[in-house]
Amino acid sequence: MSVNSQSAKMSAVQTGTIYSILLAVSSVHLLNDSMQSVIPALYPVLKDSLMLSLAQIGWISFTVNMTSSVLQPVVGLYSDKRPTPWMLIAGMVCSMAGMVGIAYSPSFLLLLLSVVFVGLGSAVFHPEGSRVVHFAAGGKKGLAQSIYQVGGNFGQSLAPLMTMYIFLPLGQHGAVWGTLLAAAAIAILLRVVPWYGSKLRSEALPVKSKSHAAGRQPAAYSNRTILFGLTMLLFLVFARSWYAAGISSFFQFFEMDKYGLSAKHAQVAIFLFMIAGVIGTFCGGVMSDRFGRKKMIIFSIAGAAPFALLLPHLPLGWVYPVIFVLGFILQSGFSVTVVYAQELMPGKVGMASGLVTGLAFGMGGLGSIAIGSAADAYGITDVMVVTSLLPILGLLAFLLPKERRLA
Repeated sequence: MSVNSQSAKMSAVQTGTIYSILLAVSSVHLLNDSMQSVIPALYPVLKDSLMLSLAQIGWISFTVNMTSSVLQPVVGLYSDKRPTPWMLIAGMVCSMAGMVGIAYSPSFLLLLLSVVFVGLGSAVFHPEGSRVVHFAAGGKKGLAQSIYQVGGNFGQSLAPLMTMYIFLPLGQHGAVWGTLLAAAAIAILLRVVPWYGSKLRSEALPVKSKSHAAGRQPAAYSNRTILFGLTMLLFLVFARSWYAAGISSFFQFFEMDKYGLSAKHAQVAIFLFMIAGVIGTFCGGVMSDRFGRKKMIIFSIAGAAPFALLLPHLPLGWVYPVIFVLGFILQSGFSVTVVYAQELMPGKVGMASGLVTGLAFGMGGLGSIAIGSAADAYGITDVMVVTSLLPILGLLAFLLPKERRLA
């Protein structure tokens, strides 16, 4: 009798949502993406100090995104077969080295090399971090992924503030303060990694047969459906990433050109876009648990299209409320796409996470090169107008397979 009650208690613990772990991993995600945010935050400074063109700035975005993204599915595939908790700390050490390099790079090529280290650190962290979230989520996958992604999105939203208050006053060398972010992340991970290791050991026990017997596994998709669903999902995230790259990396230059704003005041709209994305990420994940993943993905990309089309044509006073609403809607599907991919590929958490948050966003980095090069050739104003058409591709989300979730 006591054995049964103890077993039931252990089962409740295993299936419950462990918020302390979710908040810890979300905090590390915040610190990790804050380090990545140092890179776009430095763009106005690097443009002057290293005499960079907009195309070269696009190459910087491409380098960090591609380094992170191409390796994320590889790391995810490896960690699906052999999860390795210490890789979380190794990734942070790699990012720390990149921060030092960015602060003291005297040339464009050395800057790119330093950016590669930051990308490597991010590539290692994201699939393993997403696996920790999966274990700690219990039955609230959308909420858990939102808590995790909110940390990352909030870290990204700090870029305009860092530009205004750190890099414009301190210059390129101010990037060395990013090492403190890495040190804080390592300190938190020293508490998370032991829990993660113990969870992996418990998962190695013959619990899987119980879950199968209890009917907790979703019905399997056909290989054809999985391939089609992933292709459509990656295409949608790809389009969203191109548009987000246009806003986060180049909209500040659009504002300076069209409205005559200073580099400092041009950061306000970028910050509003990103902080709205943080709120949207959390709300979208919560709503997806109730209304479904596919509906939220459709809403997040297609629903943003009218605001995206309006944005380049507005007077300055209207830019701020519209870009806030745009950021909220666009990012409301951010965490949902990860959960959708994980449910599309049950048992391949790392691979699904790596594909969605990695490879597709790397293709968004390719968009940074395209947008930057086009802006140099045709002018930033015309290019931002063309970029505003990208969210219309969100209508393709109607073709996604209907999700199948655990009962």
